[in-house]
Amino acid sequence: MTAAVTTTKDGTAASTAGRAGTFMARRSALLPALAAVIILALLFAGAELFLRGDFITPRNLSALLLDNAYLLVLAVGMTFVILTSGIDLSVGSVMAFTGILGARLLAEGLPPAIAIPAMLIGGAAIGLVIGLLVQVFSVQPFIASLAGLFLARGLAFVVSLSSIKVEDSATLWLQTTRLRLGDWYITPTGIIALLAVAVAAFVLHYTRFGRTIYAVGGQEQSARLMGLNVARAKVMAYVISGFCGGLAGLILTAYSGAGYPRNGIGTELDAIAAVVIGGTLLSGGRGYVLGSMVGVFVYGTIKTIITFMGAEQSWMQIIVGTLLLVFIVIQRVIVARSGQKSP
Repeated sequence: MTAAVTTTKDGTAASTAGRAGTFMARRSALLPALAAVIILALLFAGAELFLRGDFITPRNLSALLLDNAYLLVLAVGMTFVILTSGIDLSVGSVMAFTGILGARLLAEGLPPAIAIPAMLIGGAAIGLVIGLLVQVFSVQPFIASLAGLFLARGLAFVVSLSSIKVEDSATLWLQTTRLRLGDWYITPTGIIALLAVAVAAFVLHYTRFGRTIYAVGGQEQSARLMGLNVARAKVMAYVISGFCGGLAGLILTAYSGAGYPRNGIGTELDAIAAVVIGGTLLSGGRGYVLGSMVGVFVYGTIKTIITFMGAEQSWMQIIVGTLLLVFIVIQRVIVARSGQKSP
């Protein structure tokens, strides 16, 4: 009788372990995103312990979204591109170009109803150029987006060589307004960033276009054989990224109160880092825009902790670089295991 009970217990344990293993195997794409959530929780816990209860406060957590709203929008667009196994190095320059363009238009007396659409259309147009280079002319995404980087940065300097102050009250309202709930607050720029995440998540997971984006990144040839419009999906991914660059330009201009042609230098790397830390595979086909949001918050939290500690900003690059190495290794393991299971 005892032996039978023991056998049953062992069998139940083995069955439970088997089900857990099967679930993790099927949901392996979730592992990097879950790792990012764990790292974010550890950062919060460590900062709260080290700073003796002065870190996790409504003011600091509200400021986390406020200070990183523009990066969150860039990460949303970057997620679409990386899911197709591409890359977009132009987003920082697009943000600078659209920001200085909007500031110039506002300074010349044009209303926001004209200036803001011009910023968004300008960003989307550069994204369209990059997408066409990648799809129609078969230019490598790295080279095509590098060309877009130089194009957008050059256009920013054509608009103005110096900073242009924004005095339009409607544009500044996006940043200066505080919608409060007790000690918590959110600005319109933060709401725009969260709406961008929500819309992107819906598109990627509940529309045919979103499923096509994943299919293109997973196996482009198979996506073509299934009759999916691969060309449109790839071009639109870069258009969305460019549009998000224009939207980030608006947010950054409202945040800083000025447009400046040298804004966003290196920001494209921050966006890529946030997306990778959030669990999107650089090989494409796997990832979540919500994970990219977590990656942005990890990035912003590290930056805030370093500021609180008064440490040199070089530590920011060291820590983020280390995290990137860890997540790239995790991704390689996932890809390798997936390849072994493929028939």
